[in-house]
Amino acid sequence: MTIKVFLADDHALVSEGLRLILEKQKDIEVVGVAADGREAVRRVRELHPDVAILDIAMPEMNGVEAARHLAEHCPRTRTLILSMHSTSEHISRALSAGACGYVLKESAGSEVVAAVRAASEGKRYLSAKVADTVFQDYAQMKRDGGKSSPIEKLSFREREVLQLVVEGKSSKQIAEVIHLSPKTVESYRSRLMGKLGVRDVAGLVKFAIANGITTEA
Repeated sequence: MTIKVFLADDHALVSEGLRLILEKQKDIEVVGVAADGREAVRRVRELHPDVAILDIAMPEMNGVEAARHLAEHCPRTRTLILSMHSTSEHISRALSAGACGYVLKESAGSEVVAAVRAASEGKRYLSAKVADTVFQDYAQMKRDGGKSSPIEKLSFREREVLQLVVEGKSSKQIAEVIHLSPKTVESYRSRLMGKLGVRDVAGLVKFAIANGITTEA
């Protein structure tokens, strides 16, 4: 049976490279690509692939939020997060969002085929370095008494607004993207800043990078 795969990465060279690797396999077919998370969610909901590979740091909607959305609306599509980061924060957010695997970009060329096959069979797949981080993080969590991440304070809409704010979009532009009024966007923005104890955009950017919402200002 052919495994249908959807690729989402805002770096064309990475996307094309992975596509070439996957399409060399007789049992894998790449059915679509996207360059941002919002477009990826829309296309996956249309195409219903077996596996969706999502770059963790995409514009409009990052890979973690896209995975969370797909876990709710397209549960039959298994998601793999592709990332250059091996920190526990990035990994735990991806797995908590419903991703069944986490593949580091540094080893994606040699691991992506195995990851796709594992995901299609309902199995988890973690790059070796990631597996080590997960184990260490679990041990640390046990020592700390299971403290939760500060990102868990925020709702889906607040996380969505946070990413778009740190990408430099105005309240009017954000309102157009997520189909809300500018006034409602301002309310979300004010609420999330209050929850995080942040006073300005610079503080939001620092928090977003530290907590895996985005990787750059």
